Amino acid sequence: MSVPASRRARLSLDTDRDIEDLQIAAWRVSSTIDIARVVAGASAAARQLALAGLRTRYPDADEREIIARFAGLTLGHDVARRAYPELDHLDP
Repeated sequence: MSVPASRRARLSLDTDRDIEDLQIAAWRVSSTIDIARVVAGASAAARQLALAGLRTRYPDADEREIIARFAGLTLGHDVARRAYPELDHLDP
């Protein structure tokens, strides 16, 4: 039983509903492996954007500091601090 398009939640407000319907149809026929590849690619892209943002925000930071800051953002300060104790001494 399908929900009429006019009552279905939008996935993206900047995408035409017809195009969104095509995307959903493509997902439905995609293999699990193909979907996993798309998700992994999106995750990698988000990680790279976050790291680039940290490098821009902290231009004098070395790579370990960037990774430590990324860990703090993604894992939470308490968990990240176990691997990167220097987090306690970095300026926010």
